[in-house]
Amino acid sequence: MFSRFHAPLTVEGQSRNLSRLGAAMVLSLASSFSCAQSAGLTLDQALQQATQRSASNQASVAAIEASRESAAKADQLPDPMLKLGVDNLPVNGPDRLSLTHDFMTMRRVGIEQQWVSSDKRVARSERAQRAVEMEEANHLANIAKVREETAKAWVAVWYAQRTTSLTRMLETEAKADLETQQAAYRGAKSGAMDAAQAQLTLVQVQDVARKSEQELRTARAVLGRWVLAPVESVDNALPSLVSHVAKLAVEDLEKYHPMVMMAKRAVTLADAETTVASRERRPDWSVEASYSQRGGQYSNMVSVGVSIPLTVNPSQRQDRDIAEKSALATKARLQYEEALRELQNEIQTLSFTLTSLNERVAALREQLLPLANQQVELATAAYRAGTGSLSAVFNAKKMLVEKQLQIAELEKDAAMTWASLEYHVVPHNMPTPGRSAQ
Repeated sequence: MFSRFHAPLTVEGQSRNLSRLGAAMVLSLASSFSCAQSAGLTLDQALQQATQRSASNQASVAAIEASRESAAKADQLPDPMLKLGVDNLPVNGPDRLSLTHDFMTMRRVGIEQQWVSSDKRVARSERAQRAVEMEEANHLANIAKVREETAKAWVAVWYAQRTTSLTRMLETEAKADLETQQAAYRGAKSGAMDAAQAQLTLVQVQDVARKSEQELRTARAVLGRWVLAPVESVDNALPSLVSHVAKLAVEDLEKYHPMVMMAKRAVTLADAETTVASRERRPDWSVEASYSQRGGQYSNMVSVGVSIPLTVNPSQRQDRDIAEKSALATKARLQYEEALRELQNEIQTLSFTLTSLNERVAALREQLLPLANQQVELATAAYRAGTGSLSAVFNAKKMLVEKQLQIAELEKDAAMTWASLEYHVVPHNMPTPGRSAQ
């Protein structure tokens, strides 16, 4: 990642340099790394803020409310119709346009009601409730997406902070090396090539540090987009990268994983649509009653009637509707099975990946860092004894930082995998928003 120091400079008896490169500086780069921003935004705080402030979540809540309002009226009868009219009005002759002279002329007022059977209304109400559940699933899926993206953005800031801090340490070491090489060159204890090499290394390290700072600013901006607030830093404590999603049964996946939840509810909605289509095969009747008023010398009249739609060709209309809805229900079931298989494979793959990454991180921390620390200690001891070079100390410390960066990169990959696995599931205690259906 970085160029190595090649200057074979040996400077003995320089107490100022030795104190700067003493054991305290070496131990500060050991495995117990700690970011300065330990009191920053925690992951739980970020998730809570993102969930509460997300406009897409608020929009899905409004969609649930709208579907519930629609469901509340799904089992109601259609509005009655007020019917006003004039029957048998003369248009010529001596009684032309008279409302009272001809005995057949009547002023009529009536009411008509379309009657929908109770089983139809129940089926429509059930379909409306399934539509509400589908909107609720969409809302929970949106929450899961917001939480997952927020968790990944938080991890990106965490990693960028860690990388930036390490590269700053490396830049400090490169500056110290350059100062020592320049002092040695002025004292005729090393050549111009050594000083030039130290200068080149510092430029490269400074570029890497600037890149790390740029990535940190970008990561903060992305996290700020999800929490809707400026983010200065995140807490240095990385959560335990352990996921229990792989142990969830199919019944739990249907409750808490958006992909399976939505596929399952799509099946119930399609079944409800099929039931409605079957009930709609029988036509709705309309009942009408009217009162007709004639001239004062004639008696008034009352009329009643029933209108019955004639299903002239049900095999080509109503039966086609039923077949369409039945086929869509079959499609929904097949999609559910495919979604379940796809999800189970994805969970298994992510779980294996997470386990492997955690094992690699643990192995490197246990095996690699102690060796890198030992190199720093040995190089420092050799320098103090006058048998080693100052450049060897710098190289050992630089190697230690590079190993820290290598482990941090693996930790980031593990944390991203963990976030994809753990936060794409809706929390078990997540309530359904909005008021209950009327």
